[in-house]
Amino acid sequence: MLKLVIANKCHSSWSLRPWILLKHFGIPFEEVLIPFGPTFDDPEWKRAISSFTPAGKVPALLDGDIKVWESLAIIEHVADTRPDLAIWPSDPAARAFARSIAAEMHAGFSALRNACPMNLGWRHGPRDRGPDVAADVARITTIWREARERFGAGGPFLFGDFTAADAMFAPVTARFTTYALPADPVSAAYIAAVQATPAFQSWRLAALAEPWILPIDEADEPVLEDFRPHLSRSRARS
Repeated sequence: MLKLVIANKCHSSWSLRPWILLKHFGIPFEEVLIPFGPTFDDPEWKRAISSFTPAGKVPALLDGDIKVWESLAIIEHVADTRPDLAIWPSDPAARAFARSIAAEMHAGFSALRNACPMNLGWRHGPRDRGPDVAADVARITTIWREARERFGAGGPFLFGDFTAADAMFAPVTARFTTYALPADPVSAAYIAAVQATPAFQSWRLAALAEPWILPIDEADEPVLEDFRPHLSRSRARS
């Protein structure tokens, strides 16, 4: 059986990508969750995952003696080993577009990542997050609209049915929700579709039940909603 090594579900956007893909397609796997330390470079955490991946990061996939790391590489490995599943679109033009935007997601949008870290536990109000974040948001919503217009017939996802591209963008939809980022009607409907999947819902419920706090991902701004009532309210900023 596959073994997927991940970190905190509330915070680890990269872990969510292969996890939601495996869950959505019903591929059996064993989950190994190693909670982050106080920072992403915590030496104890690095030691804990060193037996699973030479990169010292999550996620990592173990497939027998094969080790795969980096979300996109894991997704490609799963697609290679499960050709019976439509992990990428079958149409060549759609598949090329899907791979291109997945790679763009993997390599880009650093302004959005840095300003809006993934945190499923809180919801913040809209605010001006600067021109670089605005540019990332504009590019992402352009991608979503183009995919839906060109290839989205037959379903609510970027290519109609759920594919690897949706898995890559799933954490981005969470950032839009957490930080009240502006979304046009097409993008808003897409965000809702991804977050309504049983796989995303399962991840989110587990995330909200986690006892851990990652200080670096606790945005220092007013909180509209706190979805983790088991945590001390004194942690929230107002």
